[in-house]
Amino acid sequence: MVNRFYLLVLLIGTVAAIAGCNSNETKTAAAPTAKKPEPMAPFRFHKLIEVSPGQSYDVLSWGRGAVDAGSFMILHSDSSAIKYTTTTGDLDGVIVDAFNADMDVDGNPEILIQAKSKDTTNYASIYAFEFNNNKANKLDFPRLNNSQRKGYRGNDNFYIRDGKFMREFPIYSGSGKDAKPTGAKRQLEYSLRSNEFTVKQLSKDSTDVADNTQAKQNQDNKTTVQKSEKKSSSSKSSKKKRRRNRD
Repeated sequence: MVNRFYLLVLLIGTVAAIAGCNSNETKTAAAPTAKKPEPMAPFRFHKLIEVSPGQSYDVLSWGRGAVDAGSFMILHSDSSAIKYTTTTGDLDGVIVDAFNADMDVDGNPEILIQAKSKDTTNYASIYAFEFNNNKANKLDFPRLNNSQRKGYRGNDNFYIRDGKFMREFPIYSGSGKDAKPTGAKRQLEYSLRSNEFTVKQLSKDSTDVADNTQAKQNQDNKTTVQKSEKKSSSSKSSKKKRRRNRD
């Protein structure tokens, strides 16, 4: 009877040990982090944008050969109406990101594609479309004017805020290889009215501030020089008067 009791205890201990080993193995063998699958060639970029249930847009870029050239595609899936449309276009540069907005609040979504180019004139390109009843209307995104381009060297940051399309980029002073960042940024806000973009600069142009500061410094230096010249001239005149009085 005693032997059977010890045998039962031994059996229970063995089962518990095996269960503990299995438990430890389960804890140590953590599941590997799933990586985002890379698009299969010739595709280079893919982002899924779900506007509403049954309304999704797949943004892709594709092409073989040159990396900085190719085409883009916007695949619109209207699963509720069982309609599928494709919008394509030539691409200059590499797609960085894609955004969804309704800037004119008309219920028709806008898809905006941001591409980065090596062109020193236009570092960023935006391809914008408004979708209405499965039809894509191309929107002309405005280029930077002379004042907005002053000190521009790329490194744009685009994002959506309060239904507006925002753009920020650092401001540089100088030109060519000697250009250096000033530490300030220019912020622009894009809106949409009647399928046309309007742009408003929100930040104060720090390049103008820098120019004004430099002008003020030059003026201060000029004033200091004038004061020193006046002092020297007055001291000379006083010396002449003293000499005359002595004579």
